Amino acid sequence: MRVYFKTFGCRTNLFDTQVMMSSLKDFTIAQKEEDADIVVVNSCTVTNGADGSVRNYINKVTKSGKKIYLTGCGAFTKGEQLFGQKKVVGVFGHSEKTKVNELLKKENFFELGDLKSIDKTIVSEFVGKSRAFIKIQEGCDFRCSYCIIPYVRGDARSQDEELIVEQVRRLAANGFGEFILTGTNVGSYGKDRGTSLAKLLKRLGLIRGVRRIRIGSIEPVQIDEEFLELLDEPWMARHLHIALQHTSPGMLQIMNRRNEVQKDLELFERIAAKGYALGTDFIVGHPGETQELFEEAVENIEKFPLTHIHLFTYSKRDGTPAASMKPEVPGNVAKERYKVIQKIVKEKNRAFRANKRPLQVLVESQKDGHYFGHDQFFNPVFIQSDLDLKGNWVEIAEYEAKEEGNFAIF
Repeated sequence: MRVYFKTFGCRTNLFDTQVMMSSLKDFTIAQKEEDADIVVVNSCTVTNGADGSVRNYINKVTKSGKKIYLTGCGAFTKGEQLFGQKKVVGVFGHSEKTKVNELLKKENFFELGDLKSIDKTIVSEFVGKSRAFIKIQEGCDFRCSYCIIPYVRGDARSQDEELIVEQVRRLAANGFGEFILTGTNVGSYGKDRGTSLAKLLKRLGLIRGVRRIRIGSIEPVQIDEEFLELLDEPWMARHLHIALQHTSPGMLQIMNRRNEVQKDLELFERIAAKGYALGTDFIVGHPGETQELFEEAVENIEKFPLTHIHLFTYSKRDGTPAASMKPEVPGNVAKERYKVIQKIVKEKNRAFRANKRPLQVLVESQKDGHYFGHDQFFNPVFIQSDLDLKGNWVEIAEYEAKEEGNFAIF
């Protein structure tokens, strides 16, 4: 029987899919959906839109007659409904994914498991990837007003450091040079094990073959002096994604956030002075976001040395405090606010890339006559070349900074 894995959502899900793939013993992995007898949907539930995408995909695949199994965060929010409607033949939670080989031999089961365990699987290969995703922790202790994730991933808990080190060693030996540390709340790594993210990074940076380490989204309050001392290390990607969520002090209080705008600005300026590109998450249209608070946020975000943004319009999630907050922001107003923030950061990114510097690019794929990869600043790079560059590292000295990315001939 051939199994196709359809992954929605974050890098943590990408890693979880690789865990499931490595746990299969009695099945063949299909690279294309049409070649599969079974489809495992690793779902996301971070927004209503994410739920809708998963549901639409399942509805489409149902018509093909394939067996569908549901896992991931959506198993906790939509699993019961989809199972009851017989859209899926089985539902299983995060803690059960290493049992996938046996679960796919069964039908008509609903096994969510628990939200306390953390898997111990060592993934030594990433199918179809040039970069390796390493899940270092699971869960989150923050309780931001808008977020459902702690309720479907559980409280923060860290992976064993020795297991992470062994995993990176194996992957580096198998030719991987770039590693992306991921998790639900990466910056909380080690707090339950008497260690820290910085200490882990120091160990990983010493492993032979490790050329670049990227870090998933980290909270401003989790960046301490120990972490800042690592910024000059050659293996650190020159890009950090630091989650602000908003730049109005009043909105941060409403959102039950732990960061403070002035401290955030000082932190960003300090890191940017080291030559780093800086990304963030930002939500517009959260209940309580008045025009006055939004204008304050715009004034503040103009001061930040930002280059990237994951921008969201607020999406109501049942079971979160924000779901019952008033006043709500009309959808058309939220969309206009989205455009304002998007324009500001897009211009900042273009200005950053216009300040030319040599780019170290890991070439990930080839499409439409160009090779594609990301540089150390996490900007997209499109390369024209007669050479076979896929999977290779190249240094780009001359390039043109266009709106959609940097373009070069190699």
